[in-house]
Amino acid sequence: MAATYLTRTNSGAGSETTSTFSVWFKRLSTTGTQYLLHTSEDANNKLTISFNGSFNVIGTNNSSTVMNLTPTRVFRDIASWYNLVVVFDTTQATAADRVKLYINGVQETSFSTATYPSQNLNLKLNQSGDRRTLGTAYDKGGSPSAAYWDGLMTQVIWVDGTAYPASTFGSTNSTSGEWTPNSSPSVTYGTNGFKLTFEDTSALGDDTSGNTNDFTMSGSGTPTLDCPSNNFPTFNNLIRQASKNNLNLMQGNLYSAGNGANNWRSSFMTLAAKTGKYYCEMKCIGTDGSSQNYGVSDVNQFNTGPNDSFDFASQSRGYGLNPNGNKVNNGGAVSTGSTYTTNDIVGMALDLDNGKIYFSKNGTYYLSGDPTSGSTGTGSFFDITTGYIYSPTVAIYGAADNMAFNFGNGYFRTNAVTSAGTPGSTVGVFEYDVPTGYQPWSTKGINV
Repeated sequence: MAATYLTRTNSGAGSETTSTFSVWFKRLSTTGTQYLLHTSEDANNKLTISFNGSFNVIGTNNSSTVMNLTPTRVFRDIASWYNLVVVFDTTQATAADRVKLYINGVQETSFSTATYPSQNLNLKLNQSGDRRTLGTAYDKGGSPSAAYWDGLMTQVIWVDGTAYPASTFGSTNSTSGEWTPNSSPSVTYGTNGFKLTFEDTSALGDDTSGNTNDFTMSGSGTPTLDCPSNNFPTFNNLIRQASKNNLNLMQGNLYSAGNGANNWRSSFMTLAAKTGKYYCEMKCIGTDGSSQNYGVSDVNQFNTGPNDSFDFASQSRGYGLNPNGNKVNNGGAVSTGSTYTTNDIVGMALDLDNGKIYFSKNGTYYLSGDPTSGSTGTGSFFDITTGYIYSPTVAIYGAADNMAFNFGNGYFRTNAVTSAGTPGSTVGVFEYDVPTGYQPWSTKGINV
């Protein structure tokens, strides 16, 4: 999130040749320079781990680059979590063993740039008084960079003095075949080591390693239930309508601000489903009446160019609700007589098994709908065509139209829900009750 970062000053001296860094991260944007980790003695002596078009691990001593590793492949998936492990050990005789990079347990061996440090080089890793920063570049004696991390992080671990393999921090799930976190890695943290899990919402920089090497939060970091073991969706800013910032997706890609372009712009989520029952909520932050639509669409009907005016509800399998209380579909609108406006929370219960959509306003369902009525579809807002892949979708036309979304994370923008309702059987926090049999839009919810 913009202008948000964590920082601390090393209180003691540790190893300058050997360390291990592990982090689970989820990218929400692939543009600009974004820093995961920055350690600085001063502007001329530092270590940076960042994305800048490509992924880089760079170390400088006295302004000279002593380490520069840039993998050939790029990491552009904004829908998934990655695990990065960087192992530093300049005591190794073989140059390529002095810095090793692992992504999701697999060592990177193909590099467009590969400059390894000399044997036994002091890499400025754990000097007393150095500034360590997560989320931006912040040289000791300088000011924070404007290049902030745009994404999520969890289980951020720094080990001072020991080189550990990636298998220390993750393992392959025997059922799914996916790389998953080891919840309690067995490591010796060393003097400047730390483990940040961000579980204490009142102190997101709390070090849980036992070292109490706590970080200080600057900005408005927001906790989330989105994690490697239960991936929640965000709006997809890689699709053509959302590229070039036409939809102004921000704050974790869960807030869509008016585009001011006087054209319809649409986006769907990073998770979609063909079967199942799902619930989510939208909070209206601002509207001029009819220039926003919220609902679901068949992702295969979403095929316009980045500068085309496109409203998902103009399609035959695009189903939405607008602030005037209109049912919008296939370019048409039918009034229900019940509007919503600023600060109202609109719930959506999607029953893909029976082909029904239900909308609620502040906990009360439109048309006296009953999402638990199954094939009867009592008060359903739409009967939809089943057998297609649907995703929550938004369309915005005017500059005054702003919507914030909660897919089970428990927040609208940076504000927690005020009174959590009854959840589904999988993890998720909503303002209002989740209908019986429905789940959050998340990997666990989809796989119930």
